[in-house]
Amino acid sequence: MKLKLIAALAILSLTPALALASPSCTGEPKSKWMPEAAMKAKIEAMGYKIKTLEITGNCYEIYGRDKNGERAEVYFNPVSGDIVQKGD
Repeated sequence: MKLKLIAALAILSLTPALALASPSCTGEPKSKWMPEAAMKAKIEAMGYKIKTLEITGNCYEIYGRDKNGERAEVYFNPVSGDIVQKGD
């Protein structure tokens, strides 16, 4: 019985970590990705103010502000520049 309880607690403790994983944005190789400068220009044209832009998994991810001045954490498809997921 203790073993089942320990196993259940272990699974529950890992669940939040899985929820924080970055989304899957593309399966394309990096050679097909939009250059960082072009991605920044596209994101800024959408109204975002970029504080940081980084590669997270197979996504471009920004931390900054949206057009309303609200904090934004957004994942972008690095090939098309489309928004994949918004957070924060």
